[in-house]
Amino acid sequence: MSQDVDLIAETREDQGKGASRRLRRDGKVPAIIYGAGRPPRQLVFDHNRVMQQLENESFYSSILNIQVGGKSQAAIVKDIQRHPSKRAVMHLDFQRIVADEKIRMNVPIHYLNTETAVGVKEGGGSVSQLMTDVEVSCLPKNLPEYFEVDIGGLDLNEMLHLSDIRVPDGVEIPQLAQGPEQDHPIVSIQIIKAAPIEEELVAEEAEAAEAVAGEEEAPAAEGGEAESGTDES
Repeated sequence: MSQDVDLIAETREDQGKGASRRLRRDGKVPAIIYGAGRPPRQLVFDHNRVMQQLENESFYSSILNIQVGGKSQAAIVKDIQRHPSKRAVMHLDFQRIVADEKIRMNVPIHYLNTETAVGVKEGGGSVSQLMTDVEVSCLPKNLPEYFEVDIGGLDLNEMLHLSDIRVPDGVEIPQLAQGPEQDHPIVSIQIIKAAPIEEELVAEEAEAAEAVAGEEEAPAAEGGEAESGTDES
């Protein structure tokens, strides 16, 4: 089960892009919380504190206790808007949760024994993680922090699928309910071959270099002939 994470927030009275820019300059992160049949509420968080929380993987798949003025509201993070070039958070979206309503969350997958798997140690293959998280549906109390998938027995050219993830009671993977064709692979072990076109590219580059050199020599030769003709006259 996921661990609860506490976040301290303040209410936000002013709105608009100008107000948001001022908050960010003051080291704050504007946010909104909605859901559970209640009106949306504008919030503000300390940017440094948020950045510290984001370094913890469990933040993305945990029940968050958002404390505002002595009151606490259980919620989950639904969206994080980051600055395109800076290490900064621009906005946060949270969804309120209630104990008896199911939620959907993406839960991380932790792959075990990746370096000692049969296909790696004996077959010389490499592990390809095709999925790093999976969406689940469950009540808040059953939300797992992560899934562990042991690939120690996975041989070369073998793979595991969504249905191979062991989920606890009360947790479902909605994608599997859509039919067997949605049971996608999540991890495989294969031999990674060097691209066969590498030598061809080297040869093409060499030919291109020779062509450029030939084009540079041609004008020089023509210029030499014209100068010798002038001397003779």
